Amino acid sequence: MFIIGNLLMALATVVHYVLNIYMWLVLARAVLSWVNPDPYNPIVRFLYATTEPVLYRIRRTLPLPMVGLDLSPIVVFLVIIFLDNFLVPTMQQLAMRLQ
Repeated sequence: MFIIGNLLMALATVVHYVLNIYMWLVLARAVLSWVNPDPYNPIVRFLYATTEPVLYRIRRTLPLPMVGLDLSPIVVFLVIIFLDNFLVPTMQQLAMRLQ
């Protein structure tokens, strides 16, 4: 069982890092939205390609069309913080019990 515990611990670490990297990508995208970046820049295209699917789904479900502010990055931050504080420790504790 210690193998499954170690695998789950490693998976929790990977999930933690992926969530942090995605939070930085969303932050970079939000900062880029304040300026008018070159849409043909490969970095800008990468940021849009990686964050737009999640942000679009949240924009579709938020009932704020008249506000004029895009609150979807804030919602993504909250979801990432929730997952990082709930899912990752849960996986780590489960891994510790299996070891």
